[in-house]
Amino acid sequence: MQLDYGLKLETTQKLIMTPQLRQAIAILQLPATELAELVEKELLENPVLEADAHESNNEPESEVESFSSNEQTDNQPEADGWVEYLLNGTQTTTGAQSGCTEMEKQREIADAETVSLQNYLEMQLHFAVLDARHLAIGKYLIGCIDDNGYLCGTTAEAATQLAVEETVVENVLKLIQTFEPIGVGARSLQECLLLQLEQKEKEYNSKEFALAVAVIREHLDQVALGRYKQIADKQHCSLHEVQQAVDIIRTLDPKPGCAFGGGQPGYIIPDIIVERVNSGYTIHINDSHVPQLSINSYYRQIVREEPGDARKYVEGRINAAVWLIKSIEQRRRTLYNVAEAIIEMQQNFFDHGPKFLRPLTMKKVADQIGVHESTISRATSNKYMATPHGVFGMNTFFTAGIQSAAGEDISASRVKQEIRELIAAENPMQPLSDQSLGDILNSKGIMVSRRTVAKYREEMAIPASSRRKRH
Repeated sequence: MQLDYGLKLETTQKLIMTPQLRQAIAILQLPATELAELVEKELLENPVLEADAHESNNEPESEVESFSSNEQTDNQPEADGWVEYLLNGTQTTTGAQSGCTEMEKQREIADAETVSLQNYLEMQLHFAVLDARHLAIGKYLIGCIDDNGYLCGTTAEAATQLAVEETVVENVLKLIQTFEPIGVGARSLQECLLLQLEQKEKEYNSKEFALAVAVIREHLDQVALGRYKQIADKQHCSLHEVQQAVDIIRTLDPKPGCAFGGGQPGYIIPDIIVERVNSGYTIHINDSHVPQLSINSYYRQIVREEPGDARKYVEGRINAAVWLIKSIEQRRRTLYNVAEAIIEMQQNFFDHGPKFLRPLTMKKVADQIGVHESTISRATSNKYMATPHGVFGMNTFFTAGIQSAAGEDISASRVKQEIRELIAAENPMQPLSDQSLGDILNSKGIMVSRRTVAKYREEMAIPASSRRKRH
């Protein structure tokens, strides 16, 4: 066999993902808040870009309008979140406060939620403890409390670390366990529930209270499995009394610390706003908080007049800026087209509510507007739509479905709604089994099997009939 070297020309076709195309795809996938962050970053990095001081809203009717439903003001609440606790729920009636808007009230609540659990407990500790040594022990124990409100570690470990007697640590811990939220500082689930139950002792008679305490101490695992008969036999009481005790326990909070957040609360800003106008709907792309970009005229002049390397650099920056502006505009047009197709195909949902959501696939929408299915997936990913019936994730409109007896497509969300309504109206003494639910749905023309009913019921976190039964 003879080997030889040679050169030859060959023409081939390849799909190449250019950096500009990657950027356009990434921009399409970004929700409104992240898009604003990207634009701010580009304004800092690209000198030829500038944000227009006066944003123009004069757009052609065929194009989308920018619209923001939640304009935030710069007014900050005058007090921290824990002041209301110190005032024991009392409110002042000054002119400024009496005239505060609903938006300001919501922001005050949101700011109160940002107080961390540790800060809230330390504030109460400073009011309850004057001794410096006990204060130091209390701060150490509070630092050992996790986000759920439970104490990590033991009092023996804390005593060794602080070089004090364990009884002193126990006494400080008992004091912390009297703080709000009730149940904080517990070392186990049983202790957490018992701390809360002790605060409600006066609300129940002695027999109910004693049985609830016994169930917490000895039978929590059996409660989770719904084995009320075994509990009744061991406690020598009726099933009805056990169920009453379980009802009391369910009013308690197993994670008292979760009501507090250590960081900034998250907000959902809808990317698309759909409003009903007469018999139709208008679509607004909610990107008004994204600065309107343009090319600085000074750099345009450099491209025309300056030769050499400076011109090449500026041309590259201008090309990048122009592509960014085009990508943002393409994102707006794509979102508008997707929203328009969804409204057309889910007309009953927008007219009558979530119960009338129909099965829909991304491929149908892609075929409708003439794009690839992956484009629809990127356009709807992590985005929300504000509708006349509330704010929904855009993926909500794409659901699997089943066929009715009449051949009509019915979405899974509608079937779940039917199951939820049937369970809400059932006799608690004789709850409906999955087979009974399936038979009722079949009689309504919704052809589902028992396994499908069980699957949907579990997805809605509804327990089985044996655990829903009341005695």
